Amino acid sequence: MKIGRFFVGGEWVEAIAGATREILNPVDNKVIAVVADGSEHDARLAIECARKAFDEGPWPQMRAQERASYLFKLADLIEAHAAELAELETRNNGKPLREAQFDVADAAGCFRYYAGLITKPLGQTFEVSDPAIQCMVVREPIGVCAQIIPWNYPLLMASWKLAPGLAAGNCCILKVAEATPLTAIRLFELIAEAGFPPGSAQLLTGPGPTVGHALAASLLVDKIAFTGGTATGRKIMQDATGNLKKVTLELGGKSPNIVFADSDFELALEYALFAIYAGQGEVCSAGSRLILDKRIADKFLPRLGEAAARIILGDGLDPQTEMGPLITRAHMTRVLGYIEAGKAEGAELLAGGQQLTGGGLAEGNFVNPTVFVNTRSDMKIVREEIFGPVLAVQLFDTEEEAVHLANDTVYGLAGAVFTTDIGKGLRVLKRLRAGITWCNTYHPTFNEAPWGGYKQSGIGRELGTFGLDAYLETKQININMAPQKLGWFRGV
Repeated sequence: MKIGRFFVGGEWVEAIAGATREILNPVDNKVIAVVADGSEHDARLAIECARKAFDEGPWPQMRAQERASYLFKLADLIEAHAAELAELETRNNGKPLREAQFDVADAAGCFRYYAGLITKPLGQTFEVSDPAIQCMVVREPIGVCAQIIPWNYPLLMASWKLAPGLAAGNCCILKVAEATPLTAIRLFELIAEAGFPPGSAQLLTGPGPTVGHALAASLLVDKIAFTGGTATGRKIMQDATGNLKKVTLELGGKSPNIVFADSDFELALEYALFAIYAGQGEVCSAGSRLILDKRIADKFLPRLGEAAARIILGDGLDPQTEMGPLITRAHMTRVLGYIEAGKAEGAELLAGGQQLTGGGLAEGNFVNPTVFVNTRSDMKIVREEIFGPVLAVQLFDTEEEAVHLANDTVYGLAGAVFTTDIGKGLRVLKRLRAGITWCNTYHPTFNEAPWGGYKQSGIGRELGTFGLDAYLETKQININMAPQKLGWFRGV
């Protein structure tokens, strides 16, 4: 059984109050680890260490090439331990091993991408009206950056936050989700092995309302980056107002997947499933609303229901498993509550809708892939983020109606269009009020491209050059190369 502690000031430490938390495998809810459970006091200690490390330590003052060498070394270590990390991710999160393997590869790639990017040009020079003045802009680290990540992509979200933050020269404090700390703990063991200076990267576990609040509210923290639910994002934003710290929020979604009648039928069918059931639907950008052309509904929907019913659920370590359990019993109960709400409001179940208890699954958090048809736009299952394997189908007649349905949400994270008419596909994507869009595919994510949403799906962007910009301040420098007296005041 793994025993997990905090990583603060370059050392592994217990919680100040000695509190611990049991970590469960969602497949059977058996204890697989015990980790330290933090409090506001632990958060303050980590903040003080990070503040001292940024103000007095070597990390912010290093040349970019030297910081990059640490990130490259960490990427190599992640790849060297890829099999171990993927298995640990599956045991802690529940996702199929094949998904965890992709996550580990992407995590290594993220550190490698920012290690390369930080050595590229970051400044500008200007020819201004005064020929004696050399005007330039330089980019500098923000300072102490607190980073709070969710439980659906534990290792990958840690990498998305730490890689640009550290590359830019900040001192980072990562708070992991209470349910899924194990791969982050292993990542910090690799950070220690790579020799990062003390205080440059620190790890906390513990509840959001205490540890997360302390990080967001602290006057010693210069930036807060949060990925999670929109309601929590609002609280983070409110907490951050004390010193007007920089804020990046990647929040919820209720993303539309538009399928036109002229799409490749089999391709659209498979992606309709993949969009919602990859990661058990516990994905902020999941295609949880299928917006389907009425002209193909009679053919498409029976095939969709049959295919959803054939998805194999089980232990993610079993190579036959195609979808794993939900993260906790409490979250499973929440998802089942949405299913009951859908039925109560008059939606019709085409597939699924139950907790699975047969075939050795009774002790786990399994909900079978669910499809609702005959939905209305005012239903909870259409409007609210469920964060589970529940698909709501909406039908349309015209392109204009499809766009209207797609944008009829408070969220704006992602969206997709399936059509063989690429002109129409681009035309519709440009009208979607969403930050991440796809045509004839769903879910591909690239370290090189920005990730984030419109409306209540967040503020700012992660990944790509945008993700690095989010961890840098912009400073204007003016140098007088031919100084002489102004003669502005007669008495001087």
